[in-house]
Amino acid sequence: MSEHSRRLWSLAWRQSALTVVLFASSLPASAATYHVAPPPLGNDANPGTAGQPWATLQHAADVVAPGDEVVVQPGTYQGMHLTTDGTAALPITFRAAAPGVVVDTDNPTTPDGINLEGASWIVVEGFEVTGVTRAGIRAVLCNDVVIRGNTLTDNGVWGILTGFCDDLLIEDNLSSGAIVEHGIYVSNSGDRPVIRGNLIWSNNANGIHMNGDASLGGDGIISDAVVEQNVIWDNGDAGGSGINMDGVQDSVIRNNLIYDTHASGISLYQIDGGGPSTGNRVIGNTVLVASDGRWALNIQDGATGNFVRDNILHSAHSFRGALSISADSLPLDSDHNAMEDRVSVDGGNSAITFAQWQATSGQDGSSFIADPATLFVDPGTGDYSLAPGSDAIDAGVDLGDLSEDLFGTVRPQGLATDIGAIEDTGGLVFEDGFESGDSSAWSSTTP
Repeated sequence: MSEHSRRLWSLAWRQSALTVVLFASSLPASAATYHVAPPPLGNDANPGTAGQPWATLQHAADVVAPGDEVVVQPGTYQGMHLTTDGTAALPITFRAAAPGVVVDTDNPTTPDGINLEGASWIVVEGFEVTGVTRAGIRAVLCNDVVIRGNTLTDNGVWGILTGFCDDLLIEDNLSSGAIVEHGIYVSNSGDRPVIRGNLIWSNNANGIHMNGDASLGGDGIISDAVVEQNVIWDNGDAGGSGINMDGVQDSVIRNNLIYDTHASGISLYQIDGGGPSTGNRVIGNTVLVASDGRWALNIQDGATGNFVRDNILHSAHSFRGALSISADSLPLDSDHNAMEDRVSVDGGNSAITFAQWQATSGQDGSSFIADPATLFVDPGTGDYSLAPGSDAIDAGVDLGDLSEDLFGTVRPQGLATDIGAIEDTGGLVFEDGFESGDSSAWSSTTP
């Protein structure tokens, strides 16, 4: 199989394999380690040891204290509602011992699977949450929460929802099939979130949605976010974007692969946010919009001062294209992008050619028109590695905060950084621990 297929398989494998990896080596020693298992072995009257585990997640949530770790054995469980804080030195960890720890029933307090209500310094990793009423995992009024290596499938509104949560880390999760809204929703004015390495597909609205929600309090601004190395596809039947940012400022969106999106690719705007989405860096992304979608990059509502470099921006829609920007969102600093020959400067109401955009805006002087059919090895089968001789190879600009690609490959590999999320390696073979699979594993319905 192709090197690209191996690396995509490896990424998916590493993410799902996180359910069996122990993270104790990177965390402080626990004050206590408790165990949960299904009946008949599990019983909440037990002491919670490995040999005599508890039966429910809620009992564990009611008992834990800072530094405790709860190890959950495979089985099917009701969710939990946690209100206890850990600390920086002694976080509280809930983790699956192995794949197959399934939460399929709302917790006793809210219509969510796993709910962290005002609980900070918490780690939740390795759970499968499916079919609950609202959010698979919800974390609100908190800080320093880690949501890692979980699988969220077919939940009622969101896969993951957070609100008013600073210093959040959402990484290596699989989130699909949100029935009403989004795969991952970071809401309210929580600063410094990191959303990294997630696979997000077939959600009704946005893949990732970030919204400052000024009407709900706080400053309504999400600042200093990092959204990177996510693979996002087949979202947006109900509208939205692969990555949607309302009231997000001074943040970095890099090395994301977005394809077959049925609305916009990446959007920077203001509706509910406390201010426009200004001062962001959109760098090294591959964005491919489906024929029923909108614009690859959508910048509206006074979203000035954004920096756009080294992106592939293409829409298969009949009259929409690479970039839609409103007049009040200029100035924009955009260059070294591979683009489609359609741009809108009136918020998407009409289109001009790429040459007209260059002439009237003074932007994208080193950018160029590109066709996915010649840029990539085989876009028809989802292979978005750069084809030999692709115009995107060595066509980017080297940036200090774009030092690696979607897979962690060092940039540049050639004379200069490649445009798009995947750096060409010139035929090098990477030994990354996964040796089987093929590109059919990356369909629009399953990783």
